[in-house]
Amino acid sequence: MRILLDECVPRRLRRELAGHDVETVPEMGWASLENGALLEMASGRFDILITTDQRLSYQQRVSDFAIAVVVLVARRNKLEILLPLLPELRSVISQVKPGEVRRVGG
Repeated sequence: MRILLDECVPRRLRRELAGHDVETVPEMGWASLENGALLEMASGRFDILITTDQRLSYQQRVSDFAIAVVVLVARRNKLEILLPLLPELRSVISQVKPGEVRRVGG
């Protein structure tokens, strides 16, 4: 699975997603892109975008893109706060389809 971590997600989360090809938005050179442009660039190149931006799915019609979006819902985007979400995240990663938005946590 090719996974893109949004710039609001701690890079170190990548270590917890062993077995997947994980890149970050800054590594791709896309840090300055707005959400719509980011989805457009990532669509077809990645299977899933993982973000903590809860507004993204309300601002964009994700179903128009060939990428799934997984929103991590937590009070802060610190790694130690996101780690308890990993079992659910791993399950969602194996089930989510392009154009879907799934929320994990919260």
